[in-house]
Amino acid sequence: MNPQRKKRLFIVLGLLAGVGIAVALALVALQQNINLFYSPTQIANGEAPAHTRIRAGGMVAEGSVQRSADSLDVAFVVTDYAANVTVRYRGILPDLFREGQGIVALGRLNDDGELIADEVLAKHDENYMPPEVTKALNESGQSKPAKAAEY
Repeated sequence: MNPQRKKRLFIVLGLLAGVGIAVALALVALQQNINLFYSPTQIANGEAPAHTRIRAGGMVAEGSVQRSADSLDVAFVVTDYAANVTVRYRGILPDLFREGQGIVALGRLNDDGELIADEVLAKHDENYMPPEVTKALNESGQSKPAKAAEY
């Protein structure tokens, strides 16, 4: 093989190795930052990884919100009407947060199966529900119970 051809081969191999390393580093960085959605049923079945940041959502169960009197700690139950998950959150909840409404919480599961949330997102109008929550409710064979008309 002549020296010119050998030099070109080394340049091409060097470029391929550089691109491969860059792609590998990008994939590792993305994998650490990915937040997968899990329904309460999937969490109860053990499908959600513990101590990994996830998104969980469903409906806030009626009568489940417990606020601490001396701090911003809040505990509530999220349900897809097939299973329940307790969510613990420290902070100010969104203005639209209330029982019977759809929410998505971002956080980590502890060893007790509770979601320790660092962010809670609530729906933004009367008809909207996060797509993941709607899908999870439909898969569980449930849907949001109809409310009586208020006049």
